[in-house]
Amino acid sequence: MPNRPIRIVGISGSASDRRDAMAAVAASYPSDPIDVIIGDWMSEGNMTSRAASKVDGTGDTFETTFLEAFEPAIENIAKHKIKVAVNAGATGTLALRDVVVKMVEERKLDLKVAWVEGDECLEAVTQGLQGGSKFENICTGEELGNWKFEPIFAQAYLGGLGIAEAFRKGADIVICGRVSDASPVIGAAYWWHNWKRDNLDQLANVLVGGHLIECSSYVCGGNFSGFKVLEGSTGWDDIGYPIAEISSSGEVIITKTAGSKGAVTVDTCSSQLLYEIQGPWYYNSDVTAILSNLYFEHVGANRVALRGVESAPPPPTTKVGITARGGFQAEVHWSLVGLDIPEKSRMLESQIRRLLAPYSSKFSLLKFTTNGVADPDASNQSAATVDFRVVAQAPNADDLSPQKFVRPCLDCMMSAPPGATTHFDLRTGFPRPIYEYYVTLLPQSAVRHQVHFHTGESAEIPPPPVTRTWDRQQPSEPATAIPVDLRSFGETTRGPLGWVVHGRSGDKGSNANVGFWVRHADEYSWLRTLLNVEKIQELLGDEYKQRNKIDRFELPNGRAVHFLLHDHLDRGFSCSSTYDVLGKNVAEYLRNRHIDIPVKFLARKKL
Repeated sequence: MPNRPIRIVGISGSASDRRDAMAAVAASYPSDPIDVIIGDWMSEGNMTSRAASKVDGTGDTFETTFLEAFEPAIENIAKHKIKVAVNAGATGTLALRDVVVKMVEERKLDLKVAWVEGDECLEAVTQGLQGGSKFENICTGEELGNWKFEPIFAQAYLGGLGIAEAFRKGADIVICGRVSDASPVIGAAYWWHNWKRDNLDQLANVLVGGHLIECSSYVCGGNFSGFKVLEGSTGWDDIGYPIAEISSSGEVIITKTAGSKGAVTVDTCSSQLLYEIQGPWYYNSDVTAILSNLYFEHVGANRVALRGVESAPPPPTTKVGITARGGFQAEVHWSLVGLDIPEKSRMLESQIRRLLAPYSSKFSLLKFTTNGVADPDASNQSAATVDFRVVAQAPNADDLSPQKFVRPCLDCMMSAPPGATTHFDLRTGFPRPIYEYYVTLLPQSAVRHQVHFHTGESAEIPPPPVTRTWDRQQPSEPATAIPVDLRSFGETTRGPLGWVVHGRSGDKGSNANVGFWVRHADEYSWLRTLLNVEKIQELLGDEYKQRNKIDRFELPNGRAVHFLLHDHLDRGFSCSSTYDVLGKNVAEYLRNRHIDIPVKFLARKKL
């Protein structure tokens, strides 16, 4: 490989990302050359849905949106000899590989396609249970043997060395299933620089860098609490895609596609980092990154260097997601308007509960929520309207049939509170299947990680020879070890935390991770004193669940404080009864809570 940094671009962060990115990046090669295109198509949501499709033999088992992105890009990928590594295989990796090979052959292109397997591991989990393994849920602490659901599928998160081996053997395109989100970047850099397993410092840097770019536009201004600055500067309607430039020493610089909108800054990188992590120890099948001293350095326009990452051996285990059938869910929505919303909600709930009573004993969940706030003296009717939501779950579809759920929810139309109107698009009122998702750990030695080359040959990727067993509990401190007197910051005014504090959150199973950071050193002394576990419990308000633990740690070089809200997300994406199924709204909710803010911070301009 050339003796220069490898340039890797991330063009997809989910199965629903923009599909024109791969073609645009490949076509721009002459002016903005890229060595490897990576994409992340996997999430806990499609892990469960694709698992069910495979078990049932119905529906797609791989992510078809990958093909929509790949097809218009394929000619330029071949012309410019760009490598591609993606995890769009979901639960049908070989099937997707066959489709890609056919596309290549039909166009008579010189592209060699490899695929990686080993992520499907239900048999290994079953054998482990029979051998006495507890398979503790890393979110809830529950043991798999006590789980009330029957597993139908399990997928392990594989490392990046199968991808590296495929590239080493001449592959141009590597199709994977459930490799970790950063594994395509790890594999590409490992191959390019001919690293070895004991190059832990380089691997740790690339692990973090990989997570910075695998969510595509997030690190370029997507889902960024400072988004308002984009409108008047670079623009926010067509945010660009991130590029990681990785040297042989493991140095990572994040930039973005040339001429694109959005921005790569210390703040956008901090946002993406805090979205990804769950503590100062960042695990991967190939390495563990220690984040305690991490920070970002601005090194040029839209160029940010990753600094301060330390390394350690990987754990002997890898994360596993287990899918089970969770029954069915249905929901009905009403609109409530204007005055007396709490009273109207109580009246409507009381009437619907009575009408559902003959059937609701068969429900596993029945939940009523009023969502939104009616603006007093609103200038338009929509601003005075809130959503009243009725959600039910049941083991069997028949328990939520229209006669047992939708009709009772509507039958009080003529006795409802004033102005209450149901939404007449009732498609959500019919039962849809939901899936339970259980997160645990499996020994890497129990995973058969294989790569299949274009030649028909295969190679097995052994587990790492050196590992470290880590404590289950990551380092956590309920409050800062170096507090300051908050009164020393002078006069304060009451206002939203988000006037001066950035925030970002996301889901990890049923856990939610929430990070906050500030712009200036004195603001950080204030922030880490203010935001202790007790304060977060207070700010969460009604959202705080008394039984759930909250972990806290500080990133002093990044002026950040991070919290892990254990089991906060109502069983996770695929079976959640809440609106915030991805945990992305927690930070914005907390930034909206009012606190006492030093006036001198506000003088520096609100975010």
